[in-house]
Amino acid sequence: MPIRTLIKSQPKANFTDIRPLGKDAKNMAADIHRYFNYTLGRDKYCKSAHYTYNALALAVRDRLMEGWKKTHYAYRGESPRQTFYLSMEFLMGRTLGNAMLNLGLEEPIHKALHKFGLDLEELAEVEHDAGLGNGGLGRLAACFIDSCATLQLPVIGYGLRYEYGMFRQRIDNGYQAEEPDHWLRAGNVWELERPELTVRVHFYGHTETYADHAHHRRLRWVETQDVLVVPYDIPVPGYRNDTVNTLRLWKTVATDEFDLNEFNAGDYAGSVAGKNSAENISMVLYPNDASECGKELRLRQQYVLASASLQDVVRKWVIRHGHGEDFTHFAEQNCFQLNDTHPSIAVAELMRILMDEHLLSWDAAWKITTSTMAYTNHTLLPEALEKWSVGLMRYLLPRLMEIIFEINARFLAEVAQNWPGDSERLARMSLIEEDGDQKVRMAYLAIVGSYSVNGVAELHSNLLKQGLFKDFYELWPDKFNNKTNGITPRRWLGGCNPKLAELITANIGDGWTHDLTELKKLAPLVDDAAFRERWRTVKRVNKQRLLETIHASFETVDAASGASARSSSGEWEDSGSLGLHLTVGVDAMFDVQVKRIHEYKRQLLNVLHVIHLYDRIKHGEIANWTPRLVLFGGKAAPGYAMAKKIIKLINNVAHIVNHDPATAGLLSVVFLPNYRVSAMEVIAAAADLSEQISTAGKEASGTGNMKFMMNGALTMGTLDGANIEILEEVGGDNFFLFGLTAQQVEKLRPHYDPRHIIADDDDFSRVMHLLESSYFNQFEPGIFDDIINVIKSPKDPWMTAADFPAYVQAQRHAAEAFLDVDRWTQMSILNCAASGKFSSDRTIAEYNRDIWKLTPVKPVGDQEI
Repeated sequence: MPIRTLIKSQPKANFTDIRPLGKDAKNMAADIHRYFNYTLGRDKYCKSAHYTYNALALAVRDRLMEGWKKTHYAYRGESPRQTFYLSMEFLMGRTLGNAMLNLGLEEPIHKALHKFGLDLEELAEVEHDAGLGNGGLGRLAACFIDSCATLQLPVIGYGLRYEYGMFRQRIDNGYQAEEPDHWLRAGNVWELERPELTVRVHFYGHTETYADHAHHRRLRWVETQDVLVVPYDIPVPGYRNDTVNTLRLWKTVATDEFDLNEFNAGDYAGSVAGKNSAENISMVLYPNDASECGKELRLRQQYVLASASLQDVVRKWVIRHGHGEDFTHFAEQNCFQLNDTHPSIAVAELMRILMDEHLLSWDAAWKITTSTMAYTNHTLLPEALEKWSVGLMRYLLPRLMEIIFEINARFLAEVAQNWPGDSERLARMSLIEEDGDQKVRMAYLAIVGSYSVNGVAELHSNLLKQGLFKDFYELWPDKFNNKTNGITPRRWLGGCNPKLAELITANIGDGWTHDLTELKKLAPLVDDAAFRERWRTVKRVNKQRLLETIHASFETVDAASGASARSSSGEWEDSGSLGLHLTVGVDAMFDVQVKRIHEYKRQLLNVLHVIHLYDRIKHGEIANWTPRLVLFGGKAAPGYAMAKKIIKLINNVAHIVNHDPATAGLLSVVFLPNYRVSAMEVIAAAADLSEQISTAGKEASGTGNMKFMMNGALTMGTLDGANIEILEEVGGDNFFLFGLTAQQVEKLRPHYDPRHIIADDDDFSRVMHLLESSYFNQFEPGIFDDIINVIKSPKDPWMTAADFPAYVQAQRHAAEAFLDVDRWTQMSILNCAASGKFSSDRTIAEYNRDIWKLTPVKPVGDQEI
C-alpha cells in the first residue's frame, strides 16, 4: 500500500486539541526554562531580564490560551447577544501581574522562579505600561472589560494599537518636558496579530449615484484613498473562572508598500509616502489637535476605530449566521457601547455599511442603528464635546457627511413637530452648529443615534439632563440614565495591595473578590485593637514602598542625566534639577493628588495650601503639628500652557520647601515624574489623604477617588462627581468635605470677587504675598504672573479663591484627626468597608441589566460543541 494511502487511512487527530497545562510550580518552571532556552534562544551568558520576563510571560500566556479558546467556543456555539465596547483608550497598565492574579498563579510562579534564583518583582519591572490611554477614561475602560470577563458577559473591547502612547514625562528645571513613549519598542508578548481579519477603511474621494438590481437609487463612495487595518488581539481574563474575553486593537497599514514608479525615478521619500501616511494614523495616542493637521489625524483615528470595528462585527454576522443580507435580527444580537464622544462617528458609519454595502433602506438601517448604539458621556465641560468642521468632514469623509446631514434633517423635523415654531430650539438641537464655520456636534449625533445615554455619577447625570443635554432630555426622557463608575477590586486592591488583601481575607473571607459589598464585614473590626494595629502595619509597609519608589524614580532620571541622587553617606541629597530632598518618613500623613493636570481638577488649590503650611512653619506656628508629605503626579497636555505652569509652580514650591531647614521633619513636597498606572498601584496602597478637590459641577465622576477609598485613604473633597456618593456611603464623620456646591458655584459666578475674598482672609493674604513677591521664583521673574492673575480674576471659571478658606479649614481638621492614631485607623477601615458600591462589577451589572441585556456564558471545551 502506498505510504500516502496508508497515512490517509489512519484516524485523524483534532489538530486544535490541547492538553490542559499544569499550573503548579514544576510545570511553570519547565515551561519558563523551555521558552528561555529554545523559543528565545538564550544561553547561560544572557544576563538581560528582558528575556527572562518574556519566557515567564509566554508561560503565563499559554495558560490564558486555554480559557481563551474555551470562551471562543462557547460564543460560537451559543451565538449569544454580544456587546462591543468602542473606546479610543484602554489604559491597561501591566498585564503580567493581573494575569497571574486572575489565573491564581502567583504562588506557583514565585516557587518556580525561586528554583532559578529569580525575583518576580524585578522581572515585573521589565514590562512597559501599555500606552493606550491618557487617564481616567482609558483606565475605566480597562476596569470595565476586566469586570465583563469576571461576570462572564460576552463583551469584546475595540480600540487602537498606538505605537507610541501617552508621552513619557520628564521634569527639567521644574518644567514638564515630553519624550516619546515607544512602549512597543520591545514588542508585546501578550498580543496576537490576526492579519487574516484585516479590513479596508476609506478616506477622501466622492460619492456617486447608481441603480441597484431592483432599480432603486443608491449611493456609493468612490475614488477613495484606502488604508488597511490589521487587528491585534489581547486576552482579558476573568477572575478565576476560565473566561478570557478579547480586546481587539487596530493597527493601520498601507494598501501598497510603495510606489515602484516613483522609487525607480529616484523619489524615495515619495515612494513610501502612502505607507507612512497610513501607518501614522495609529502611530501616536491623541495627537495635539491645535493645528488643522492634528485635527484631521484625530478624526482619521476615530473613523478607523469605528469603521474597522463595525465592519468586523457585520462581517462576523454575515458569516456566522448564514443570513446573507438578512439583518432582521441583528439588533437583537448586537449592542455597541460608545465610550465617550470619540467613537460617535459609528452612528453614521453603521448607516453607511447597512445602506451602501448591504442595500438596506434608510428606515431599516436607522431602526437597526438606533436599536444597537448606546452612548456614555464622560464630561461636563462643553469644550470637551468634540465638534468637527463640516469642511473637514466633507473632504475626509464625504459619504459620512451626507448621511449626517440626512440624519439631522429628519431629526429636526421631529423636533419641529414637538415644538412648532421654536426656531431657537431647532438651532440649539441641530447636529450642525451654524455659528461661524459650520461644525458637526458629535455628542448630539451620539444622542440622536443611540437608544441609551448615560452619565457616570448621579450628579453628573443630573447635570447633563438639566444643562448640556436638557433639550434632548425633554424630547426623550426615557433614553437617559445613570451608571456610576467603578473600579476592579482585583487590580486595585488584590493586585496593588496584596498585604491588605491578605489581612482582609484572613478576617472576613475572600468573598469580596467577587462581591465587593462583602467589605462591609470589616466595619465591626474597627473596635478590635489588634486588627487596627495590623491595619496600620500594612499601611506603614506600603508607605515605605512608596518612598522607595519615589527615590528610585528620581534616581533613575538623574542617572540618565548624569546626576547622582545619593551622597557617599547614603543620605538623599539634592538631585540636580529635580531637587529631591525628603525629610519626613512613614509616620507622616501622605497627602496625595495624582491625576491629569487640569485647572478644573485644581492642583493649584492644593499647592496654595502647601504654601500656606510653609508660611505657618516660617512663622513658628508648629504646635501640635502633623508632619506631611504632599505628593503630586500627573501629566499636562503638551499644548496646555496653564497646566504646565502649574507643574512648574509645584516644583518650585517643592524645591524651596524641601531645602529650607525649618521644614525638616514637618513638611515635604514631591512632584513624581511620569505618573502612570504602575505608579498608581504603589501610590493608592500608601495614601492617607486623597485629594479630590475639583470645582463642584466640573468632574463627571472620577475613579482615583474610588481607588484611594478602597485602600483605606480618607477623602478631602468637594461635592463633585462620585465624591457625593462616596460621602453617602462612608458618612460625613469619615470624609473631609469643603467648598461650594455646583448650585452655589453658578449662583456666585455673576458676583464673584476673589480680591475681596483674599483681602478678608489673613491666611490667604499671606499666601498671595509670597507668590506675588516672587518668593518661589526669585531668579525667574514674572513666570507665575498668569497664575496670580487667574486666581484674582472674577472670570476664573474654577473659582479657586472662593474655596480656599474652606479648604484650609478642612485640612486643619484632617491634620488634627491624623494625630489621633486610633481614630484615623478606624476611619481608614470604615472607608475601605464602605467602598463596595464602587466595584466595576456593580457598574457592569447595571449596564447589563438596563442597557446591554446579555446572558452570561460559561466557557466550554471544543469536545462539548
